[in-house]
Amino acid sequence: MKSSFVLLAALVGLAVATPTLPVKKRQVTLEGNPFQGRTLHANGRYRQEVEAAAGNLTDPSLQEAALKVADVGTFLWLDTISTIESFESYLTETGENEIFGVVIYDLPGRDCAAKASNGELAVGEIDRYKSEYIDPIAAIIEAHPDIAIAAVIEPEQQSAAGYREGVQYALSSLNFPNVAMYIDAGHGGWLGWDANLQPGAQELAAAYTGAGSPSSVRGFATNVAGWNAVQQVPGEFENAPDGQYNKAQDEDRYVTLFGAALAAAGMPNNAIVDTGRDGVTGLRDEWGDWCNVNGAGFGMRPTTSTVNSLMDAYVWVKPGGESDGTSDTSAARYDSFCGNPDAFKPSPEAGTWNQAYFEMLLKNANPPF
Repeated sequence: MKSSFVLLAALVGLAVATPTLPVKKRQVTLEGNPFQGRTLHANGRYRQEVEAAAGNLTDPSLQEAALKVADVGTFLWLDTISTIESFESYLTETGENEIFGVVIYDLPGRDCAAKASNGELAVGEIDRYKSEYIDPIAAIIEAHPDIAIAAVIEPEQQSAAGYREGVQYALSSLNFPNVAMYIDAGHGGWLGWDANLQPGAQELAAAYTGAGSPSSVRGFATNVAGWNAVQQVPGEFENAPDGQYNKAQDEDRYVTLFGAALAAAGMPNNAIVDTGRDGVTGLRDEWGDWCNVNGAGFGMRPTTSTVNSLMDAYVWVKPGGESDGTSDTSAARYDSFCGNPDAFKPSPEAGTWNQAYFEMLLKNANPPF
């Protein structure tokens, strides 16, 4: 009997002493169109904003429609170093058959220092961008090889100081098998001009090749936070006096033209198009008007059923309802574009929720919810 107790004690001691081996996470490897067979994840941050907005509605039918918006997959913007703290908690909510969308957006001198969206890093602070911004994001992604991720790299930054060095570092650092990266390429009204197509494509391709041609780079992103139609003939500004100098009068034509220029420059040329707020067109006085366009509506939902073989998917990158910039002329971050006649007023600071604007997007949604 005594020997039995000794044996039992030894076995118990062995069980306690044996270390628990960590469970090895499955490795997701993205090949081809990363959205095929996957649903864009409806991230928790936007869901919370939309559900709160729905709670402020008194019309039952509008409230029901608003709650449907909460289920639409939308990209998460990491637009400051502080937003990285919550990145992992949102990321780990992603389902096995979903893909998480994230926007990398904090280059020094961001948006050419435009007041409404100027970032926290000053021109010349590229080392901080690398060590305090990109490196922590890369560490989080590396810790979750089982989650498929689509990343839009630095929207609207082609002319920012340090663009090439910063984007090269981001591309090389985020080059993981479970990541598909799309470098932002503005939209047809920016790089679609005859004089801009080739130089713009060469700039993106230079960043790509300078980063060592990372295998996770899938192509480019267009119309991010924009308003352009995917297909519209004639285009919104096609009959303008200078329309003859821009053949990319909708995003379909832009993807074809810019995609060809990218391929010629030696870079992958598949695309994603932000359709989150392009449900209504013909609202802008000028093609370059970008701030809180009045009368806008939610656009096509995320899907891989696109009109162009180069397009991997329509996606929602900009969270509809978050402001593009304040209309308060006395504010330090006021940008004149947010005071234009075609801009919605009043509007709060960039990134801040605008209940009235969200309700307008919802009512004008095309297709409707």
